[in-house]
Amino acid sequence: MTESFQTIRLARGQLKQTIEAVSRAFLDDPFLKYIAPDDAHRARLTPGFVSVAVKYCYFYGEVWTSAAAEGAACWLAPGQTSPSLIGMLRTGALTTPFKFGKAGFARFNEVIAYTETVHKQCAPMPHWYLWVLGIDPFQQGKGLGGALLKPVLERAENDGLPCYLETQNEANLAFYQKHGFDVVSDGATPKGDLRVWAMMRQPKTHSSK
Repeated sequence: MTESFQTIRLARGQLKQTIEAVSRAFLDDPFLKYIAPDDAHRARLTPGFVSVAVKYCYFYGEVWTSAAAEGAACWLAPGQTSPSLIGMLRTGALTTPFKFGKAGFARFNEVIAYTETVHKQCAPMPHWYLWVLGIDPFQQGKGLGGALLKPVLERAENDGLPCYLETQNEANLAFYQKHGFDVVSDGATPKGDLRVWAMMRQPKTHSSK
């Protein structure tokens, strides 16, 4: 059943609770399972991994959440869709992958190199980049995900800009397609062990400005 949610820009005081909610959403995500197959190891490291994206988008992009911080849509704005070195240092992005161990770190680098290449190929134009969308499992299926996407999707539509994302979870495709995204790349990492879908939402109308 779809509920009505109040969506707001993430406040600093909501960071911890939001990271916890998004971490629960990503605990069994195919990407994280690929770099950390052991359940206990992955459970320990997922919050730190998720915090990088949430904090980076909080500082340098936009994060939309609910009043109760039950999830987050983490966006990077046009012209700023490639994380900066300073920003990665500030959020711990340069050290977090090492915590997954040597093999996990190698798999992480494999996936990141692949997705960065696909991103550049599929979205060379100015666009909004949905880095992370995660909803607490207890709130999934109620309409919160769509509500958190709405503010930026509407702005991109008004400005005549596309939105781009990648997902490694095939179960997410129908949700994103419902919100106007189409698959623009369907491939796998070099070793063929992780499938990656890139999706783009083109604006239906363009700004007359």
